[in-house]
Amino acid sequence: MYRSVVSFAIVLIVGGATGALRQISTRNMRWHVARNVAHFAGQNLWFYALALIPLAQVMALEFTSPIWVALLAPLILGERLTRVRAIAAVIGFSGVIMVVRPDLGNLSPPMLAAAGAAIGFAGSALFTRKLTRTETITCIMFWLTLMQAVFGLVCSGIDGQIALPSARSVPWLALIGAAGLGAHFCLSSALALAPAAVVMPMDFLRLPVMAVIGTLFYGEPMDAMMVLGAAVIFGANWLNIRAGTSRRAALPS
Repeated sequence: MYRSVVSFAIVLIVGGATGALRQISTRNMRWHVARNVAHFAGQNLWFYALALIPLAQVMALEFTSPIWVALLAPLILGERLTRVRAIAAVIGFSGVIMVVRPDLGNLSPPMLAAAGAAIGFAGSALFTRKLTRTETITCIMFWLTLMQAVFGLVCSGIDGQIALPSARSVPWLALIGAAGLGAHFCLSSALALAPAAVVMPMDFLRLPVMAVIGTLFYGEPMDAMMVLGAAVIFGANWLNIRAGTSRRAALPS
């Protein structure tokens, strides 16, 4: 809730200063609602998993999201699922499995939550891509932060108690809000420029970064298989981007 309040305040301040708030419209509210319900569900499943299993496992399971994007993009967006994209998705997923190494007979609730978060984030990306065809980034960010703040207020206050932040946590909440908004702005801008099946595999690059952070700051182990899995994920990402670049280069000017 506090993260979304901070993000909403930033949107109002920047949008007001630049005059971009006049770009806000209500003509595609059903897609804004669908996008934000998917994201809110994925985000809360992600927070739950984050507290209970290692960062690298959370991120690896989350990174099945590009698989769902590749599979669902033809249905929701009409984007073509090419053979190279399908192959890149399979290779990337194999890298995820190398990192997570799940025991299929003993999947824990946090691991299932992280996997569910991937589906929520995939839906969020697909609906964002759809919105970028008709809406400005400011409009998307406005409804994103406002709806997320309302959802957060309802869910955090459903028991009649909302924890007030301590003075020590306020700067961290502000940082999380700014970083989260920045990430959404970058992702929405990218989805406005390229197909979802091309953009989302870029997210794979977060896995090795988060694995390193987990090791350096939280003492979580990193072994050879984890490094190999990250390399495989990077290779899948490179294959997908290279194929997209080659296709654009081949188009007549």
